[in-house]
Amino acid sequence: MLIIMKRIFVKYPHYMLCTIAASLILSGLLLMVGEGSTNETFCPEIISARRIRIAPVLCFSGYVLMVFGIIFYRKSVAGMCLKGKSAIK
Repeated sequence: MLIIMKRIFVKYPHYMLCTIAASLILSGLLLMVGEGSTNETFCPEIISARRIRIAPVLCFSGYVLMVFGIIFYRKSVAGMCLKGKSAIK
C-alpha cells in the first residue's frame, strides 16, 4: 500500500499537495474546537491565541495550498496534454 501511494505521489505531485492541504485544514479546525461560553459563565479560552491566530492561519494556508494543488501541473505533463498525448502510461 505504501509503495502504491509513493508511486502516485511521485507521478502526480498535486495529489500530495492536496493531501497536505487537507491535513492543514483539518488540523486548523481541530485547534478551533473547544468549550464555548454561555450566558452564565465565561470561558477565557475562547480568546486564546490558539483559536484566534494559529488555527485560522493553518486553515487559510491549507485552502491556499489546496487551490494551488488543484491548478498545479508539471510542465512535462501539461505539455503532453496540450499536444494530445496521454500523460498516463
